[in-house]
Amino acid sequence: MERRLGMRFDKPDFWRGARAVIADAVGHFNADDGWAMASHVALSALMALFPFLIFVAAFAGTLGEAGLADRVAQLMFTVWPTAVAQPIAAEVHRVLGPSHGNLLTVSAVVAAYLASNGVEAARTALNRAYRVFDRRSILVRRSQSLLLVLVGAIVFLLIASLGVLVAAVPALQPFASLVATVGAAITALTVVASLIIAHVWLPAGRPAWWQLWPGVSLTLLLWILSAWIFAIYLKGFANYTATYAGLAGVVTAIFFLYVVSALMIFGAEFNAALCRLQENRIG
Repeated sequence: MERRLGMRFDKPDFWRGARAVIADAVGHFNADDGWAMASHVALSALMALFPFLIFVAAFAGTLGEAGLADRVAQLMFTVWPTAVAQPIAAEVHRVLGPSHGNLLTVSAVVAAYLASNGVEAARTALNRAYRVFDRRSILVRRSQSLLLVLVGAIVFLLIASLGVLVAAVPALQPFASLVATVGAAITALTVVASLIIAHVWLPAGRPAWWQLWPGVSLTLLLWILSAWIFAIYLKGFANYTATYAGLAGVVTAIFFLYVVSALMIFGAEFNAALCRLQENRIG
């Protein structure tokens, strides 16, 4: 196929190219152990969640606002289906209940390191999807992951501070619902920004940044659709409590994160497939 992606397709060529890209992305997703990598990313993300919030709590404690960590947790879960978020949020609240020490404590450093493991899992999955071998030093990669954890903590603390500001200033209290909506919207935009940063910054090699938007857009669209379907599934069909008893909340969260992780990896495979089409390797 001689036409490039940036040029206009005739309808037969467009649909032929679309089928070729999807078939190639699905095939490489399976060949690159996408399902297994999704499990790795999902479990790593869940295991990174609690250390991240502990690190946020320690960070907030140095600012004299330890209660901000609880607000950060609430904001993070606004983009999760309610049935998935509620049991995990309850556990997070219990974890954040005790006061945490100064930021420069061993526990806070360990928490930051453990939180960065979730970033490293995403990096490994994206490197596989883009078929690149990461030759960068482990110190460089881990420093990058720790920096992302720190930036994420600062961003979420700033968003959570809006709620504290409203509560502290009586004149702003009539706007509390508006601020909450704005906070949720900013959180959603932060998730979008995190996905873009993951594709741009984490892999050792990737397409040019302007060629990443198809996979990122596809991932976001499928995330929204899957969250809607997942909520319906949990409400009408699933009964994890009967099967997993006290572990139902954790299993539900892992299942949801597994779907999210698989879609993120597929988005990268989709981008890689588009590049192969552009180079006339498929179709």
